[in-house]
Amino acid sequence: MNTAHPWHGVGKGDQFPALINAFIEITPFDTVKYELDKESGLLKIDRPQQFSNYCPALYGFIPQTYCGKRTGEYCTEKTGLHGIVGDGDPLDICVLSESHIHHNNILLQCIPVGGFRMIDKGEADDKIIAVMKDDPVYGHIRNIADLPHGIVLRLLHYFKTYKLGPDDPENRVQITSVYNADESMLVMKLAAEDYQTEILKA
Repeated sequence: MNTAHPWHGVGKGDQFPALINAFIEITPFDTVKYELDKESGLLKIDRPQQFSNYCPALYGFIPQTYCGKRTGEYCTEKTGLHGIVGDGDPLDICVLSESHIHHNNILLQCIPVGGFRMIDKGEADDKIIAVMKDDPVYGHIRNIADLPHGIVLRLLHYFKTYKLGPDDPENRVQITSVYNADESMLVMKLAAEDYQTEILKA
């Protein structure tokens, strides 16, 4: 039997975008950065974590989404910056959970509560922030404003610094805003439309 491709062969969730599936590539306990091999659907090692920054949440992507034309245009509209394009990857997601989940290469259900509008070298690279469904600590939260402020700061610091290095101190990453659950669902819908038009109909 063939294993479903986690990007193309897994659904976004029957209640998308209010309750969604997330495929987890990295946990807070990983000492290397894994990412999806788009052709095979297997996880591959992108690089060892070279510095002291570890992702403070479960990290992965939303199946059947793609950051393309609509995603880039929306980022351009919201920031007033010109020439922003989607980064050509599935839409990224961070999932908060009280549980100590050490295993990646898994699917879980989660509830979006907000997101970060991130730009990396002129490409829209949004990070959806979500809480794991039925999580005993975070599961009741429905908006990013209701998360502990320190958790949001920790996530912001990670994404603002995770590409910095001692020999390359120039930060190419910019986070222009933090948005709420309603806007996160709009961003997800745009990425799902980009997937339909740019991946399925390509």
